[in-house]
Amino acid sequence: MTTQSDGPRTTYAAAGVSIDAGDEAVEKLKPWATKASRPEVLSGIGGFAGLFKLKLDRWKEPVIAASTDGVGTKIAVAQAMDVHDTIGLDLVAMVVDDLVVCGAEPLFLQDYIAVGKVVPEKIEALVKGIAAGCVQAGCALLGGETAEHPGLMAEQDYDVSATGVGVVEADKVLGPDRVRPGDVVIGMASSGLHSNGYSLARHVLLEIARMPLEGQVEEFGRTLGEELLEPTRIYAKDCLALAAEADVRTFAHITGGGLVANLARVIPPGLAAVLDRGTWTPASVFAVIGRRGRVERDELERTFNMGVGMVSVVSPEDVDRALAVLTARHVPAWVLGEITVAEVDSPRAVLRGDHPRF
Repeated sequence: MTTQSDGPRTTYAAAGVSIDAGDEAVEKLKPWATKASRPEVLSGIGGFAGLFKLKLDRWKEPVIAASTDGVGTKIAVAQAMDVHDTIGLDLVAMVVDDLVVCGAEPLFLQDYIAVGKVVPEKIEALVKGIAAGCVQAGCALLGGETAEHPGLMAEQDYDVSATGVGVVEADKVLGPDRVRPGDVVIGMASSGLHSNGYSLARHVLLEIARMPLEGQVEEFGRTLGEELLEPTRIYAKDCLALAAEADVRTFAHITGGGLVANLARVIPPGLAAVLDRGTWTPASVFAVIGRRGRVERDELERTFNMGVGMVSVVSPEDVDRALAVLTARHVPAWVLGEITVAEVDSPRAVLRGDHPRF
C-alpha cells in the first residue's frame, strides 16, 4: 500500500506558481519604480503598503481624488507584437488624465498586474513603461501587486489595472458647476487610438481586412502594429499648467464613448457644447478603420476619440492665453466649439458639420 508520504512531493511551482520568478520580477522592476518617485514617498518597493507623507501645509482645504482604470484589449496587440512597455504608458495615462479633469494633481499610482505565468522580463517591461508614464505625469509609483493565476489565465496572458490618487484645493475643483454660456471649448489632439475601441479596431483591421501587424501601411507611414501600439498621450502636467495660467472651467478626458458622450459628462443641465467637425481632421487610422470595416461615422464617433484626447472649457477672455500655454508645451490644440444655452430636451454636447478631407 502506498501512503501519501511515499509519492512525489507537490510544490507551489508544480501547481503553476513560481515564487522564485516572482522574486526575480520584483528585483528587475525596482530600478524602474525608483525612477518614478516624489519627495513625499517614505517607502520602497516590496513592503506591504506604500507610504506617502501628505504635506498638508501646501493646501488650505485639500480634497483627495482617486481613479481606477485599465487598458482594455489593446493588450492583445501588445501580446501579438511582444512589445509591453507602451502598455505601461497607456495605463498611467488612463488613470492620471481622469484625475486631472477635476483639477487634481496626481500624487501617486499603484498598479495591479495579473498574469498566467510570471515572466520576469515581461513584468520588467510593463513596469518600465508604468514608471516612465508616472515620470511624465509627475506622480510616484508607490507600489503594486503582481499576481500569478495558473489555470485561470493562459501562460502568455496578462491584464493590468491601476489606481491613482491626487489632490486639489476645495475652491479649485473643476466641474460642470463652473461652466457658463459663452465659454469656449478647446480640443487637444490625441496621439492616435489611445486605449479605447480596440475590440472594434482589431475586429476590422485584423479579422475583416486581415491586415498583418507587421505589414507597412502607407497611410500610417509605419507598420499596423506600430500604429496600434502608439502610447496614449499623457495630458496631466499640461492640464495643470493650463489651469494655473488660464480660467479653466473644466476638462473632459475623451475615452470610451467618444467625444460627445465624455464632454456631456461635464456640461450642466440647461447648457450644451456645440462642436464643429470642420475645425480638425482626424488621424488616418480612424479613416482606415471606417473604410476597411464600412463603419458609419456615428459609430466611429461613439467608439473612438477621433483625434481629440482631452478637452478644456475656458472662459472666452482666456482663449488666446490657453492656446499659447498649450502651444508652448507642444500640445496641438485648437478652438473646437462653444457653450450655448440648450434647447429643451437637446443633448449636452453636439457635433456639427463635416471633417475636412476625412
